[in-house]
Amino acid sequence: MPEPIVYGRANRFHKVLRRFAASGPGAWLFARIAPQLDRPVHRLTRGRHTLGSLITGLPVVMLITTGARSGRPRTVPVLGIPVQGGVAVIASNWGQRQHPSWYHNLRARPDARVVVDGASHRVRAVEAEGERRSEIWQEGLRVYPGFAQYERRAPHRRISVFVLEPV
Repeated sequence: MPEPIVYGRANRFHKVLRRFAASGPGAWLFARIAPQLDRPVHRLTRGRHTLGSLITGLPVVMLITTGARSGRPRTVPVLGIPVQGGVAVIASNWGQRQHPSWYHNLRARPDARVVVDGASHRVRAVEAEGERRSEIWQEGLRVYPGFAQYERRAPHRRISVFVLEPV
């Protein structure tokens, strides 16, 4: 996976969109439209891009989990941060009150798939704790400072960080 464009090196357009996505109205809007727009762009580019990755410069990957209750495959675009031992994903859910559904899916069934640059990989999700979580969180903030705003809007829950380790 290529290194993500950190916020300080992003172009002006990327920075504007990242700031808007971190705002309350932007998060509300992106949470509702991004998944519907990311999927067709992902298909059209043969798994190499999502709309989010194209317009924000963020490293968006497609995470395929198994539904915690349904047992059916669920595909969702998430920001993927390359880390030692895999790809990290942060369950911020745009700063909403509840955890994202994929958080519950990974907790119930940690075996999943992740599509990065058009290639699908089998992974096992491991929740990062302690120093590892702190390091990944700091790297996430370097890439997308909006995570700090999401954390402020969701003080009642701890935003989980998962590492998707290759199987």
